Amino acid sequence: MTSHPNYSRHTKYFKHGDSYIVLAARAMLRHRAGMIGLTITIFLVVVAVLAPMLAPHNEFEMIDGARFKPPSVTFPMGTDEFGRDIFSRILIGSRISLGVGLGAVAIAASIGVIVGLLAGLFGGWLDILTMRFFDALLAFPAILLSIIMLAVMGPGPVTVILAVAIVNIPAFARLTRANTLAEKEREYVHAASAIGAPPLRIAFRHVLPNVLSTVLVQITVSIASAVLLEASLSFLGLGTPPPAPSWGAMLSVGRAFLPMAPWYGIFPGLAITVFVMGFYLLGDGLRDALDPYRQKRKNVS
Repeated sequence: MTSHPNYSRHTKYFKHGDSYIVLAARAMLRHRAGMIGLTITIFLVVVAVLAPMLAPHNEFEMIDGARFKPPSVTFPMGTDEFGRDIFSRILIGSRISLGVGLGAVAIAASIGVIVGLLAGLFGGWLDILTMRFFDALLAFPAILLSIIMLAVMGPGPVTVILAVAIVNIPAFARLTRANTLAEKEREYVHAASAIGAPPLRIAFRHVLPNVLSTVLVQITVSIASAVLLEASLSFLGLGTPPPAPSWGAMLSVGRAFLPMAPWYGIFPGLAITVFVMGFYLLGDGLRDALDPYRQKRKNVS
């Protein structure tokens, strides 16, 4: 049987010859908050990748006579109770936060999107079982569910990633299912089914590309949430174990020294704030840029 084209709902919203990707890129460039978020995100990724070369000191080095030194040229963000350079530890800590965020969201998105896609397309017992299971997971607060997971699996970087991933799977599954339920009633799905396309081909070749825009937005938001969750777990002493420079752990320890060394708690808190703000702003920009209805209205006007 002759292969049929990849029908898409996006193409009918724009005048002939327009590219959805080009229009989305133009919309993103016009979105001020989105561009600020993109700039912050790119900067943080570059810093995390180059952290070992940018750090002026080793993150574990205890410098003699340098306990609780205030910010200076030698120590831009001061030192901690062991004489370690806080600036170097925050730089290296960005690799931990970014690694946990990307790793956890990659696992959550891979599982959640596939499960949500199949549940929404096929329905029946698969839809009922998976959605009720995810409803049960959502009944627990994210931090409580993560603590339970870590209590079962034990602390460590890998278990933190797995715990954060499990917490984020329901969001991807439910979002993908909701979009799939809307997409499977469109003409291109009926056309593909009418010419004999297998259900899995319809799911992954036709429906999936049309739900990826909302998934992409959810990815940016989930990365920010994953970083916050990892910082919260580390703050409680359940995240990446010391002496690894986790931002949450540094914030937890620095809280006890705020009267005598306020920089100890301020700078890790600022790092978490900037990281999360960057990804949230990026997600806000992507949401507007990838919305075909919004693009259509702007294109007409």
